[in-house]
Amino acid sequence: MAVANEAGIESQRAPFMVPCFVGGAWQETARTEERQGPYHHYAVSIASQADTALVDVAVAAAVSGRAAVATMSPSDRADVLERAAELTDQRSDEIAERLALELGKPVRDGRGEALRVAATFRIAAAETRRLGGSVLPAEGWPLGRGSTVLTRSTPVGVVLAITPFNAPANLLAHKLAASFAAGNSTIIKSPPQAPASTAIVVEIALEAGVPAEAIQLLHGGADIGAQLCAAPGIGAVAFTGSAGAGAAVARAAGPKRTVLELGGNAATIVHEDADIPKAAAACARTGYSNSGQSCISVQRVYVHRSRLEEFVAAFTGHVNNLVVGDPLDPATDVGSMVDEAAASRVAAWVEEAAAEGGTVPTGGVRTHATVTPAVVLEPPSTSKVVREEIFGPAVVVLGYDDIDQVIDECNASRYGLQAGLFTHDVGTIFDLWRRLEVGALVVNGPSNHRLDHIPFGGVKDSGIGRESPAFMIEDFMTTSTLHLRGISLWGESEISSTPNRTERETP
Repeated sequence: MAVANEAGIESQRAPFMVPCFVGGAWQETARTEERQGPYHHYAVSIASQADTALVDVAVAAAVSGRAAVATMSPSDRADVLERAAELTDQRSDEIAERLALELGKPVRDGRGEALRVAATFRIAAAETRRLGGSVLPAEGWPLGRGSTVLTRSTPVGVVLAITPFNAPANLLAHKLAASFAAGNSTIIKSPPQAPASTAIVVEIALEAGVPAEAIQLLHGGADIGAQLCAAPGIGAVAFTGSAGAGAAVARAAGPKRTVLELGGNAATIVHEDADIPKAAAACARTGYSNSGQSCISVQRVYVHRSRLEEFVAAFTGHVNNLVVGDPLDPATDVGSMVDEAAASRVAAWVEEAAAEGGTVPTGGVRTHATVTPAVVLEPPSTSKVVREEIFGPAVVVLGYDDIDQVIDECNASRYGLQAGLFTHDVGTIFDLWRRLEVGALVVNGPSNHRLDHIPFGGVKDSGIGRESPAFMIEDFMTTSTLHLRGISLWGESEISSTPNRTERETP
């Protein structure tokens, strides 16, 4: 595989100074945390850290700021979201640069993330214009004669958005856009690894017209997140991260509404009738993007044994052509991982899989926070690279003879986010869609495929709820019901003279 210039292509720049945003103003705090770039090894951002007192101030400000959004018409909210999309397009290079510096994400991927941020804002704007209510069929039952019942959706009040490092801009856009579209104020807790990449989305939202009193941004660790989750003023919690952290969030949040998008160890199945060149190219392209740091990254590829040799040759060839190096270089395909600890873990898992009987024809070599794309062939099913979430640039390739065996192995995982399937057999497609325990099945594409306007989420330890503006807006609203007695849509203006059971029992 090609390796780009380790020295980098740009001289060191001054770090981004990232205050908190609370009560309508940017606020610096006494304690700061410095983020070292995982590839360039210098300070790229310095973020003010929240303490318990500032958390209380932010929650109170969010509660008092609810009305600023709730009283806006859906049309006005949609206009704001559309302006946010336009501003995102204008600042896409800035977003990509911050992602590259803070996280080691190649600018090519960063620009793609910025495009998705803009798309997410536009999708949320369209969904906002669809907000309304309904007329229920109250008079379809005898006790409802002479009544009209209406419903409308109302905001939960305050949404807490806790975002991850791997796609901090777009995953924040999903949460913030849906919360605002639903008429809520939002508290954002940024990932410690990406405060500047988070702050730019907040800047865009404010410039677009989100009321300043209705958005709060805090930086800090897990203790700040736990305090926010437990705060009584929070109406809903949206979290993206690991399964372990998601469980902690759910415990801290208690009975609050939660949307949890957690981990995965996604499988892609290459059936005997698959287009092997297409499958190999797609798995290589998406198995190592963002250094494999995606919950739906291609991790396990099950290939029918009759096509295994052909697939491995094509797949390994594509992997060896990936350019590894400086994330600021537009030619780079694979930058660094989030930090050296993560890179060390992935390299160790690959080495362990080889010791257990797998083979590694290419990759798995670590330099600081960078790991060269690894292919692991036929390790035992008990290996960590098969059972656990790698979340790094390593793809396992396993042969199979019986599709039932693959289904059983996939369903044995504690995760169930997405799967991919390459086949032209309609019967196989519907059979696996019925039987695989996953949130989505992608046909003739790898597991690492997502459209931001389509429901996204999993089962088992992969989470609760579905991300996408339409589904999250619904999660961030409640149903309010209006009973109009003596008013009929069908001409019966009088309620039956016979009291119903409820009226007889009312003291």
